[in-house]
Amino acid sequence: MKSIAVLTSGGDAPGMNTAIRAVVRSGFHYGFEVYGVYNGFKGLVNDEIKKLTREHVSRIINRGGTILGSARFPEFIEEKYQLKAVKNLTKRNIHGLVIIGGDGSFRGALALHNHGIKCIGLPGTIDNDIPGTDYTIGFFTALNTAVESIDKLRDTSFSHQRCSVVEVMGRHCGDLALYAGISVGSEFIITPETGYDREKTLAAVQSSYQRNKRHAVVVVTEKMLDVHVLAKDIEQHTGYETRATVLGHVQRGGTPSAFDRVMATEMAEFAVELLSRDVGGKIMCLSGLDVIDRDIETALKMKKTVSKKRYGLLGKLVT
Repeated sequence: MKSIAVLTSGGDAPGMNTAIRAVVRSGFHYGFEVYGVYNGFKGLVNDEIKKLTREHVSRIINRGGTILGSARFPEFIEEKYQLKAVKNLTKRNIHGLVIIGGDGSFRGALALHNHGIKCIGLPGTIDNDIPGTDYTIGFFTALNTAVESIDKLRDTSFSHQRCSVVEVMGRHCGDLALYAGISVGSEFIITPETGYDREKTLAAVQSSYQRNKRHAVVVVTEKMLDVHVLAKDIEQHTGYETRATVLGHVQRGGTPSAFDRVMATEMAEFAVELLSRDVGGKIMCLSGLDVIDRDIETALKMKKTVSKKRYGLLGKLVT
């Protein structure tokens, strides 16, 4: 293996650029030529592949987003596109590929691995919904953004004796809502793991109002419910003037946190080390504070575990 490449796929996450930088610099350390694939799997099929230099990754360690770009390309499940991607790589003598993204990206990595390209996946998503790893690149930065935003909402809620209903991202995983809710002292958190109980939610907020609290916060994972409808319900049933806020894609951007930068760097370096030993078919995972590797196929079959300890902590704090 003389050349490797790196691509980012799926939704962007803070820390992806840090990982790209580490792949390039580690690649040079191991004697590889390093290529960048622009615009994810779509760019891989369309042959948007360019050789990278140190200058390409200079001063990007603190930049959000991804300099390589990303694009949705569900058609990659079809073998004809996979074979075209393999052809575009092998004509440049690229036999190793680092893919930074979510579970859909890893399925693409597995397909390429089965066609002879040594692939290593790095978990890059703010949702923290990848099985097998404690945390994903970008999660803690997005969490910090959510917490900062909710803290600001608390200030105005306190001033006007309001309740704030805040929708955060997360897709099918409630980790962003859970961690943000604990961090801001939320009265109630609604996630896919907890489910939504309308009466219980109203009762929890009403209890805060009856205890003469000047404000209340309800944090909700996206796609669980209409937060504007919930805000009207709370206002009608509790006495709080209530406002709903959808944080949206602002959570994806911004300067990656120190934790995300270190994790991205360690995962990327380990990925390139594996490729230097001609090892593929792996994803990088964080176990405690250690970066480990798992087989892609095994990881895709794992289930994302729910932190019962943290949900238990929440129950103690709001009762």
